[in-house]
Amino acid sequence: MTSIIDLNADLGEDESPDGTARDIAIMDIVSSCNIACGGHAGSPASMRTMLANAKLKHVAPGVHPSYPDRDGFGRQSMDLPLEELEACLTSQLRDIAAIAAEVGIALTHLKPHGALYNDAQDDRTLADLLVKMAGRANLALVGMPGSLVQQMAGEEKVPFIAEAFIDRRYTAAGRLVPRSEAGAVIADEEDRIGQGLALATGTALTAQDGSALVLKADSLCVHSDSDGALKTAINMRMALENAGIAVGSVQ
Repeated sequence: MTSIIDLNADLGEDESPDGTARDIAIMDIVSSCNIACGGHAGSPASMRTMLANAKLKHVAPGVHPSYPDRDGFGRQSMDLPLEELEACLTSQLRDIAAIAAEVGIALTHLKPHGALYNDAQDDRTLADLLVKMAGRANLALVGMPGSLVQQMAGEEKVPFIAEAFIDRRYTAAGRLVPRSEAGAVIADEEDRIGQGLALATGTALTAQDGSALVLKADSLCVHSDSDGALKTAINMRMALENAGIAVGSVQ
């Protein structure tokens, strides 16, 4: 039986004409997308454009909230009071949900962005907040395999999508190498596709320290702001299908 894996991309983060055109083109390749909703990037106009195209192209749309850090593109950790962070994330979710209702498409999942995503994987307070938000909104929660987020989502019976990145290097502990470190973003196209196939087939990839690392993923992510993202998405889907792995939403 042919196996299936989700291919997702973070979209709506670059509102330039070229960025918007690239994101719309990527939606012809992926099966789900995560739409910036104002925290680190995005506007009502970009959310509406991404949601309308997701509906047209039958791509499962998700909420992509972040710390309120537009200047740092959501890549800086922020020590906010929990109530303030919850209010900020709830506002982002409410904004995109209202536009999704206008467009006539249902949101399917919640994937935190950037520093919030990374911080939450091993932080019980943040993981609990995200699990509860996803549960209240009846959304699946996206996070790293083997994370506290996955454990707590399971405990609360919130659907969880284990995600891995084809264009980011991993530590031996299965966490992303910080972008501040050399080689954190995989630039070579062949290396990206090789890592994606390893993740999709459950075979070992090479971690930062040279050790073998196996991650079990339901979904593979292509960052739309990585150089050559559209080409990578096309090549990744082709490589998966050539390997007998169908691309489709797992939701």
